[in-house]
Amino acid sequence: MLTYDELIQKPREFLSATGLHPEEAERLVIEFRKAYDTVYPPTETKEGKARQRQVGGGVKGNLATMGDKLLFILVYDKTYPLQTMQGLSFGLSQGRVNHWVHHLQPVLRQAFAQLEMLPVRDGSSIADAPGVADYLIDGTERRRQRPKEASAQKEHYSGKKKAHTDTNVIVTSTETTRVEYLGSTEPGKVHDKKLADQAELVFPPGATLGKDTGFQGYEPEPVLTFQPKKKPKGGALDFFDRFFNRIYSTSRIRVEHAIAGVKRCRILKDILRNTKAGFSDMIIEIACALHNFRIDSRQPAPDFNLLDFCT
Repeated sequence: MLTYDELIQKPREFLSATGLHPEEAERLVIEFRKAYDTVYPPTETKEGKARQRQVGGGVKGNLATMGDKLLFILVYDKTYPLQTMQGLSFGLSQGRVNHWVHHLQPVLRQAFAQLEMLPVRDGSSIADAPGVADYLIDGTERRRQRPKEASAQKEHYSGKKKAHTDTNVIVTSTETTRVEYLGSTEPGKVHDKKLADQAELVFPPGATLGKDTGFQGYEPEPVLTFQPKKKPKGGALDFFDRFFNRIYSTSRIRVEHAIAGVKRCRILKDILRNTKAGFSDMIIEIACALHNFRIDSRQPAPDFNLLDFCT
């Protein structure tokens, strides 16, 4: 049976199972303990009523410590096993695994909120991000189980992925590859530009925004935007356009790296089996926060400014 105290003594295995180094987990577990008391106050029962008995009474479960609870939810999000297999790893039944998954996800989100790792969800707040002037925007899709209702099937079917998906718009910082903004989770049928228009993003004056051709025509003010040059039909790009596209690709790869960092959680990479309302949106928000947490805890990426490179 996996336990936090044993696995954290094996740094390589701990990193593979959770996506975090032991020292990062030690920092996170402190906030996780505070977040647990915030989400589930010790003076109240699960139903929100005043507690009549002292905290700590009753049978002790297999997830006895906060470290074990944190390990449980990190392993689930990182590896996304069947709940039966998760139960075998932690000595729990499938039903108890399902309970703890939904019980602990809000706690993990609250812990990242306390650490200020969550991406902004309000498009008008991007301009408030300190020290960020260069942005990249992109859409990301992730597969989910096919809905049972015909109307929902049609809405979630993505012609681009040839599958049923959920989609989000992500805005990252060019300098750090942190996810600064995460758009709302929408059905996969919705186009990237439409998502960006609906978000009503507000960028700081003088900022730059790199985008791909999926955002053709998206020109928020007062931002200087860049996108690769498209080859004309029946023609070819000249030398300067090809040179610009090559330079631009060295900048745009940062947003692809950010999305790859977010999708280190296999719960986003594999087909999502849990279709409970709001669950899909919560897990991508937590995955973005995990990515930001890793970025801030490790060696920062070198500065890169597309305008400086071109001039």
